[in-house]
Amino acid sequence: MPHPFDPQIVLSRPLIAILSTVSDKGAPRNAPVWFAWEAEALWMLSDAGASSAARVEANPQVAVEIVDYDNEAGLLRHLGLRGTATVEPMDTALFRRLLRRYLGPEEAQNPWFVQNVARIDDPNGRLIRLVPDSIFTNDVSFFRTGPDLAQPARSEPD
Repeated sequence: MPHPFDPQIVLSRPLIAILSTVSDKGAPRNAPVWFAWEAEALWMLSDAGASSAARVEANPQVAVEIVDYDNEAGLLRHLGLRGTATVEPMDTALFRRLLRRYLGPEEAQNPWFVQNVARIDDPNGRLIRLVPDSIFTNDVSFFRTGPDLAQPARSEPD
């Protein structure tokens, strides 16, 4: 009983995406990532020395899963993206937009985290870019309501 939905509903929210790559031995590997959807591509944070970036460079076929789940409201939306990814140089403007998405305005961000973990201007910063070959959506927000989809308690993007 699939119920497609507009992918922008999930892509517009600051959720965690799960990036799935393949190791050099053919084993699946998953990594939680922050993301931004811009210019018809999913952009995920990485680093020149990160294992996810190395796996993408060795085998660029990836899958990304994003789940929007609110148990109390009865919402469960699944978005899957598949395709060939690339590792791109850091775009600090995009990175700053991504940090605002997850951490709020710059003045509200934790300076220690931004300086020591995010390291916006670090020359080793990279972005993994996925222009999906396929996008799958399924709204299963009927697990509490029966056959009718739950109505979102929060506003949807225009």
